[in-house]
Amino acid sequence: MKYTEGPEIRDTKAPSGPIEDRWEKRKFSAKLVNPANKRKLNVIVVGTGLAGGSAAATLGELGYNVKSFCYQDSPRRAHSIAAQGGINAAKNYRGDGDSIYRLFYDTVKGGDFRARESNVYRLAQVSVNIIDQAVAQGVPFAREYGGLLDTRSFGGAQVSRTFYARGQTGQQLLLGAYQALERQVAAGTVEMHTRHEMLDLIVSDGRARGIIVRDMVTGEIERHLADAVVLATGGYGNVFFLSTNAKGCNTTAIWRAHERGAYFANPCYTQIHPTCIPVSGEYQSKLTLMSESLRNDGRVWVPLRKNDDRAPGDIPEDERDYYLERIYPSFGNLVPRDIASRAAKNVCDEGRGVGPGGLGVYLDFRDAINRLGRDAVEKKYGNLFEMYERITGENPYDVPMRIYPAVHYTMGGLWVDYDLQSTIPGLFVIGEANFSDHGANRLGASALMQGLADGYFVLPTTIGDYLANGPYGDVDEEAVAEAEIKVRTKIDRLLAVNGTRTPDSFHRELGKLMWDYCGMERTEESLRKALERIPELREEFWQNVKVSGTAEELNQVLEKAGRVADFFDLAELMCLDALVRTESCGGHFRAESQDADGEALRDDENFAHVSAWEYSPDGPILHKEPLEYEYVKMTQRSYK
Repeated sequence: MKYTEGPEIRDTKAPSGPIEDRWEKRKFSAKLVNPANKRKLNVIVVGTGLAGGSAAATLGELGYNVKSFCYQDSPRRAHSIAAQGGINAAKNYRGDGDSIYRLFYDTVKGGDFRARESNVYRLAQVSVNIIDQAVAQGVPFAREYGGLLDTRSFGGAQVSRTFYARGQTGQQLLLGAYQALERQVAAGTVEMHTRHEMLDLIVSDGRARGIIVRDMVTGEIERHLADAVVLATGGYGNVFFLSTNAKGCNTTAIWRAHERGAYFANPCYTQIHPTCIPVSGEYQSKLTLMSESLRNDGRVWVPLRKNDDRAPGDIPEDERDYYLERIYPSFGNLVPRDIASRAAKNVCDEGRGVGPGGLGVYLDFRDAINRLGRDAVEKKYGNLFEMYERITGENPYDVPMRIYPAVHYTMGGLWVDYDLQSTIPGLFVIGEANFSDHGANRLGASALMQGLADGYFVLPTTIGDYLANGPYGDVDEEAVAEAEIKVRTKIDRLLAVNGTRTPDSFHRELGKLMWDYCGMERTEESLRKALERIPELREEFWQNVKVSGTAEELNQVLEKAGRVADFFDLAELMCLDALVRTESCGGHFRAESQDADGEALRDDENFAHVSAWEYSPDGPILHKEPLEYEYVKMTQRSYK
């Protein structure tokens, strides 16, 4: 796949001056919209997870006219509800040395020095407000005996800054955002459209002015116009087919915005989560996450001997290798996800993995149960243990869990500036759909933090600066018609193929190819193989996919086919981005770039930049945004 290099791109909205003052400076310099004018302005928000739900609710509360869209049958079904472990905030309730600066530093370091300082510091600042907001909504965070909010530790930190609600923190936070959203629906400021899928972005006079959606029940194609569009549609981990994401999660909204001119940043930055239930067979369609919070009390180990098929209880203590504690004594089992995942892969590659196929390691709670008692462990992790037992048939109170890394999150996404606005004026991107805060590796419990920071606090401020110059007048009818025709043409083309293979079969094959060649470890050879095979598989898809039914009805096969078509195009860009970035950093591990200990070896001289890809029919165009550090010194990450 050929590409060309374009001019550098810069974030012109980021303020200068002391880093602790930049967000306040930007809030003051942003234009305001008076209440009477807000009633004249229309905003579309696509997605109702933590970022989208909180954004729609807050914009409605501010007085804008909001249309909210989701493909689920209720906003409550957004994938944010599956988040388990917790949400980070620099409250320092434990008095253990946490601070806004420490959260900022941990996040930049955890992302392997590939994130913007200004964005990350703002995230750390806003984190303290999120907890207050959620508590005010009635989110039932865990509390200590005396009634104070409890916290626990997550990977990449040596302090306890993670607030949680047992193993269902995402669900409780989403219900809080949902309550706020439904309040605005009842007040008439938000118009809710469930079971609608965005299939294109309307760009008129260079501005994002609306979306084309398909009513997933009737098949009707609809056009919706606004003064600004907000995408909060999550990540693209399902390009790998097997992931911890809900099956409906897809890349269609952000990819089709990319085709309209929104740059796509760092697509190769994907996160492999170290604690997932291992694959159990070829028939499997998704994977299940076991919360990172389990690594607070669970100890990760494998047998010292290769091919040791004894039951875990029969392996004596001196024949066990607690490899994370051995290699990384300072952080132990709470190293960042990319490091824990690669370490698990390494011991399995050595032949010391456990379970079917040797693709697993143990997560053992024996010591925690002996130290704390079973009741205390159950209070912390009971619902997670129950879920594990229902899926595997094994009781983790009696035998260790078996875990293995799996695709979980994507740090890449649409490029945005400090205001969360993409390269298309009027198109704002929030939450996992953008690239802005996590660099090359996200720390655990920071996704919920970013989603709610963007939705409740950042976007409602920065979008006003854009909308202050609105309303933006009539939308060019030709632009609307062109977008609608493009959507209808693609649907007709999918239905016309009438081949012999299902969309799922193509998706599974693409996913395996991506996992094998662009997964936990990448090489120039593997990436070139992928870039050779993906176009061939895509061509076969368009010649042999079977989409049954019609467009004028509920048709899940058609929905899947459209999403898989976009995954093919995204997969190609991911592999190209991974091939061009010859360094290793965070979740992007190039086998050719590692130190003597097998750790990721960055190349700051050539790759201390964001790779922002522009869509072009003649091949992608790479724009680089230099990353400059004033407050954190770029060093080789060490968790030892």
